[in-house]
Order: sequence, then C-alpha cells, then structure tokens
Amino acid sequence: MKGSLATREDSVVVVIDLQPAFLEPIRGAERIVQRAKFLVECARILEVPVVATVQYASRMGKSHPDLVDLLGEPLDKMAFSCCGSEHFLSRLDTLGRSQAILVGIETHICVHQTTHQLLESGMMVFLAEDGIGARPEGAHDVGMKRMTLSGAIPTHSESVVYEWLRTAEHPKFRNILQIVKQYA
Repeated sequence: MKGSLATREDSVVVVIDLQPAFLEPIRGAERIVQRAKFLVECARILEVPVVATVQYASRMGKSHPDLVDLLGEPLDKMAFSCCGSEHFLSRLDTLGRSQAILVGIETHICVHQTTHQLLESGMMVFLAEDGIGARPEGAHDVGMKRMTLSGAIPTHSESVVYEWLRTAEHPKFRNILQIVKQYA
C-alpha cells in the first residue's frame, strides 16, 4: 500500500446519501452535513473531484439543501453500496483515482458496503469520521471498527485537507484557511 496520507492527485471525495429523509433521525446530522460541506468546498478549491450519490431519489428526495449547489447532480442508486451503481463505477473509472475519501450515511449500511467494495477493488479508503453517521445506538462505532479492521483509514475531514495541502506554502493555503476558520 502506497503511504497512508491522502494526496490531491490520487483522491476523490465520495459523498454518500446525505438526504434530509435519511438525516432526520440521525444524531449529529447537522454536524455531518457541515463537515461534508467543508470537505467538498476545500476539494473544489484544490481541484479534487467529488462524486455524490443519493439513495432512491424519486422516493427519498434530493441531497440536503446546504449541499445541492456544491454537489451538482448526484448519482441516483438503488443498491446500498455506491459500487452497486454502474454510473458510480464508471465515474470512478473515468477519474482514475486510487484514494476515496468518504463522508455520508449510514455508517453501518451504505458507507460500510461501499468501503468494503472499494477496498476489494484495490482503492485506499479514508473515512472522514466527523462526516459519517448512523441512526441506531452503537451502529456508527461498530461500522467504523469493522471498516477500520478491514483496512480503511479513519481520519478527520480537516486532516485530509491539510494532507492535500502538505505545506503552508501551498498557493491555495490562505483560501483553505478561510474555510477552516469558517467551519471552526
């Protein structure tokens, strides 16, 4: 496995099913949305691609309103794993990235299945834990533990962004610092 730091050149951010209908019963839902928004805004500045999904959009609705403008048109899926969508797999293939930075819900279902299938495909998976959540008591912790034991790397969204930057001399550092302060 090549290093354990995220790189701009190798990363793609995957935003999984951040839809109001699913977020409503999740503890910390607003924090999850804000951390996903933070990560996506930084990814856009640093030219890291973002791929978003929604689960059964015709019935469960679109992405959270705070994310709609940032995400564009998410890929609709019926499978729990993003990898169950041919459109998702095709998009990843087109991007040719080897690292997936995941945020979304739910930890023990869609994030979990996506993580395992991405790992099986040879991708390095980073779990931005501050942007991931679940409904049932304990489900988040169990899901995180299982994914980590399988080889996914737990992290914080801000850690990923600073790994992308590598140095305060990066030409976009000041732009990123403004966003970091905004979401502090």
